[in-house]
Formats: sequence, C-alpha cells, structure tokens
Amino acid sequence: MTILLPASHRTMSHGIAAVITSTLILAGCTAESTTENVSSAPDPVESTEYTTPRTMPEGKGSGERDGVFPRTVTHFAGETTLEDEPERVVVISTGQADAMLSLGIVPVGSTAGDGAEMIPQYLYETYPQLKDELDSVTHVGSRVEPELESIANLDPDLIVLNLAGKDDADVFYADASEIAPTVATQGTGLYWKQDFLLLADAVGKTEQAQGWLDDYHADAAAFGARVEGAPTVSFLRKNGDRTRVFGIASFSGSVAEDAGLSRPEAQSFTDETSVDISAELLGQADGDWIFYGVQGGDDTELTSLGLWPSLGAVEKGQAVSVDDDVFYLNVGPTAARGVLSVLQEELA
Repeated sequence: MTILLPASHRTMSHGIAAVITSTLILAGCTAESTTENVSSAPDPVESTEYTTPRTMPEGKGSGERDGVFPRTVTHFAGETTLEDEPERVVVISTGQADAMLSLGIVPVGSTAGDGAEMIPQYLYETYPQLKDELDSVTHVGSRVEPELESIANLDPDLIVLNLAGKDDADVFYADASEIAPTVATQGTGLYWKQDFLLLADAVGKTEQAQGWLDDYHADAAAFGARVEGAPTVSFLRKNGDRTRVFGIASFSGSVAEDAGLSRPEAQSFTDETSVDISAELLGQADGDWIFYGVQGGDDTELTSLGLWPSLGAVEKGQAVSVDDDVFYLNVGPTAARGVLSVLQEELA
C-alpha cells in the first residue's frame, strides 16, 4: 500500500480534463473503538435538494472510526469482516482505482473497461509521483469478465466491486469472497459519493473520505456562486454507435448540481443517467455550453454531424472537448475534481 503525500490543487490541459488533485487528508489510526456510526444520518433538507446521495447508504458501513480493525462492513451484497487494515486491494469496477488513489492507496490489481486503459491517463497525470507503482498494477481481466485466477494469484486482502450492470454479480461476489474479503458498492455515476464512503469504510478511512467530500462540496458551491447569470451546461458523449446526453442523475450532472449550475430542459431528467439520441435529434445536446467527449478521442465523430454547426453553443464558440475518461467513464473523486476544474475554467 502506498500513502500519498498532501498535494496542492493543480490544473491540467483540456486533453486530460484539467484534473485538479485535491489535498489528501492523512488520517491517523486510533485504538479507540465505537459503535457510533461515523457517517451522520442524511440531512433531511440535503436529501431532498440533491439528486446524488451525499451520505453513507442507510444501514451500510461499519460504524467504526478510522483506523479501527477488525471491522464488519455491511454493504450491497451482505456483510464482510476485515480483521486488519487492507494492504493489497484489487478493484473490479469503473472508478474504484480513482477512489482508492484518492484515499492514498494504490491497488495491486485492476480490471479495464471496454476500449479503455486499465489506469486512465488522468490518474497518471494527477499522481505523477506514483508512476512506477501504477505501472506495476496487474491487469485482472475486463470489467464484465474479471479473471478469478489472476485475482487469486495477487493474494489480495480486499476485493471491491460494484453491482451495477452485472447480471451475475452475486455469483462473482461469492467466488471472489472465497479468495479474499469482498465489499460491493451500488455503482453508477448517480451513487459515486455514497460508494466512495463505503469503499473508504472498507479500508478504515471513512472520516478521511468525508473530509474530502466536504472540501469538494464547499469548493463546488463557491465556484457556482461566482458564475454570472444562469448559463445552461450540456453533457454529450459519443462512444461507439451511441450518442447520448446526460441528465442530472449522472456523474458529470452531479458535479453541475453541486455547483448549482442550470441544465438544458432536455437534460433535466432524473430518472435515467443518460438518453440516447439520433443525429437528427442533436438539438437536445444544445445549451449555452456543451462539454462533449468521444471515447477514443476522435472529436470528428461529433463535430462532423450535419447539425453540429447549427448548435447555439457551437456558434458561440462554447462547445468544449473534454477527456472522456474524466467526464463520462470514471466515477471517482479525482475525476469529479477534474470535471469541476474544467467547468470552473470555462464559466467562472
């Protein structure tokens, strides 16, 4: 396990989504044990104002303070007891390497998403001091088909995954639990904050994660207060044969919500993460600003569409190409800082 030293915020080019590294809080271990849940109950006002949950899921977690082991973590596939602080973590799902790095932990193994790198470039650029350790992370299969033998060969003491989009998640969870203690989060961009807190609980760093979120929320609100008027921000992605706009209940949508930014009417939905659109319906992607990403990086897959030049944001020069990994593929804290950085650079 590698512990990260505190780093100051830094902004990068749009090619890597201007990722900002947040200052990491190094929480000391304590021998004091308590049954009091360190994550307070959801504030009733907060839970009705924000689409993305900001607190530990009800009934989940261990209730232990940071650094206290053993602990029994209640999660989305059951309960898991961790006798000692994990040192060899394998991550299965999108965004979990990001989350672990945000907590100062370099995983020993990771899967890779379809058409994506195992360790996204933005993580290399955010944590350059960890290049050698990141290069040493072992590939353990794809997100949808993790390789149990490769995982077992790493002798992990914790495996983490999310349940979203996995038809056989219960089977994999049972198999993984035979190898090492395994913790399952809910998954999807809508739940990235609660999943971050649950992952942090598994490694004994819940208070550290909550401190990270508190700082991030304060920074997002302060940025939003500096934005003049009420410009609408649109989120558009092209991956393969799919063109989608993203609503409030999405990862990038949650960052916009945290900053109090307005969304186009066509993207104000909260019942889905995204909506597929055809080339003829590209107008649904319009707004005062468009932040668009293309998996693979070929922007012409969007900019060559017939209706592209007619979009208002394009006409005003306010269509911004962004890092697809940061805005649309990964759903971790470091990526959230990256999204916030780009929005801030353009709007504030």
